[in-house]
Order: sequence, then C-alpha cells, then structure tokens
Amino acid sequence: MPHEVRGVIARGKGAEVSVETVVVPDPGPGEALVRVQACGVCHTDLHYREGGINDEFPFLLGHEAAGVVEEVGPGVAEVEPGDFVILNWRAVCGQCRACLRGRPWYCFATHNAAQKMTLADGTELSPALGIGAFADKTLVAAGQCTKVDPAASPAAAGLLGCGVMAGLGAALNTAAVGRGDSVAVIGCGGVGCAAVAGARLAGAGTIIAVDLDDRKLEWARGFGATHTVNATGADPVAAIQGLTGGNGADVVIEAVGRPETYQQAFYARDLAGTVVLVGVPTPEMRLDLPLLDVFGRGGALKSSWYGDCLPSRDFPMLIDLYLRNRLDLDGFVTETIALDQVEEAFAKMHRGEVLRSVVVW
Repeated sequence: MPHEVRGVIARGKGAEVSVETVVVPDPGPGEALVRVQACGVCHTDLHYREGGINDEFPFLLGHEAAGVVEEVGPGVAEVEPGDFVILNWRAVCGQCRACLRGRPWYCFATHNAAQKMTLADGTELSPALGIGAFADKTLVAAGQCTKVDPAASPAAAGLLGCGVMAGLGAALNTAAVGRGDSVAVIGCGGVGCAAVAGARLAGAGTIIAVDLDDRKLEWARGFGATHTVNATGADPVAAIQGLTGGNGADVVIEAVGRPETYQQAFYARDLAGTVVLVGVPTPEMRLDLPLLDVFGRGGALKSSWYGDCLPSRDFPMLIDLYLRNRLDLDGFVTETIALDQVEEAFAKMHRGEVLRSVVVW
C-alpha cells in the first residue's frame, strides 16, 4: 500500500520550500522504493525552486542522495531489498544509439520511475532530476540505484549522486587529465573543488584554483590545489599563464557557467589544450569568441554532462578510493542538517558559506 512520508516541496517560483506529506506508491515494474539516509543540498535544487529548470511545479526537491532499498517491483535484477545505494539521475537505457555504440554515459533515453509521487490531495509531484530525495522515502527507476559498499558514510556517498561526481568526472572522464598535466579550475564551490580533487587523483603536476573568495580557495588547497588565484586582485588568464611557463594550462575546467569565465578558460589554456565546461549556464547567456581564435588555438572545447560518468562503473570505484583514504568525500560535507532546514541551507549556499549542507535522517 502507498507510503506517507515527509518531503520538501517547492510550490511556486521563488517561494520558500515547505515540508509536507508526500504519498509514495509501492514500486511497479522496474522500480525501487528507497529509504533515504542522506541527501545533499545542491544548487540544482535551488534552480528548480527558482523556476530555472522548468515550470512543472510543485517539485519534490532533492537528488544527491544515498539510502537503502526497501522494496523492488517486478523484473528488477539490479538491486534487492537491503542494498545500500547511491541514487543517480542518468539511468541508462542500453538500447539507444549512444548505448549501442558503447558510450552509455551519453545515453539519450535515460529513464525514471513511471509512477508519480503525489501530495496528500493527489496533486502529482515533479521529482527533482527524477529522484525527489528530500523525503523519508522515494520511488525511482531501479537503474537509478547503484549498489556500493555499505561501509561508506551516507552523507559522503550521496554527494556522488550529482555535484561531486560532476567535478570529479570533468577532470577524470571528460578532460582525461594525465600524469604531470597542468590543470586550472575556475570556480571553487563544490563542483570546482571536486574537479581539483579529480585532477589530483589523475596525477596532475600543477593544479591552479581560481575564485573570488579566499575561503573557497583554501577549500581547494585542501583538495589538492598547488596554487591559488584570487580573481578580485589578479587577471586569471595572466596568472595561469605565469604559473605554467607562459603557455597556459593543459586543461582548464570552468565550474561557474558564465560567458566571462568561459572566455577566461578559453584564453588560459595552452595551444591544443582542453577547455571543459561543467558549470551550468542559464538560458539567456550567450558567448562571443573570435572564430579565428577558436581555429588558431586548436585543442578541444568540451561540455561535461554529470562528469560523463557511468554510475555502475564510477560510483563503486570512487567509494573504494574513499574507503582507502585516497578521496576525501567527507571534506565536502560542511554541515549536516534536518529536513526542515533546507531553506536555510539554500541561503548559506547562496552566500558561499558551505561546500555542501547534507540532510541526514
């Protein structure tokens, strides 16, 4: 029978969120019911609340989560009740042209649970990124559950569900940072610091963190940055060139999502270097670059979707590194909070006071 749980709801554009009763169906074919143990407060949730994703209110927010599978529907083989899982928002289909070409991280037909969660009055909810994990329990497609070692802290593990994976993957997967490479990361919030950590894991020789906030630059140093640049007092392009023998970095990762910082990334890379855009722009933003400069500098301009990750491959590997003290996922958890403190956490995130607030049950 359906489950009545508490969930964080965004009812309208810009309105403060509220904790309300959510009705979660029993899992149907291909679905799983997950008891949420921890869920990070990600900037994407704030985008939903502000109407920056779409206008399909009301939203059940939360998506950066870990928990335990309680029930599964018919035909589910990936997970079973009792499994500790990280939730992901790109459950690959296995049948689209990307999957059939052996590139499932680009899957063009990712899927979510078929059934809808609702408010107590029957109003259908739009779960953030098809997950909706600011709730005691949530219903997802079974493919959105990735089983990992239960020894991991749920608060840390859940962060691989979105922002931390996006940053790690931007360095490890999209940019394919190599040993000894020079890497610059522009924007050192949660995603940018994760990109720094990914560059360090990959063996980069020089890792340059760029931000406007000294506090964030200190966080980046903790994750492996060898140099920092405060862009309020220095030209980032000149500074990055100065730290790389005048050439520019082999890889520049833009984790802000603004035209001006993207231009900085473009000109701060070495000839034939790589720029990776992982920061999320808003719909009205436009980019103006001389086409001759694009041609003349060569290299690669890439966008990173979810760190080009394949959850079934990447989550267990990264959790293993975490458990062997080679990846400091705990360092991203600035504070743990209760479900009714999400609105306050949004304000802290907006002020740049936290890498991640994490709701813990």
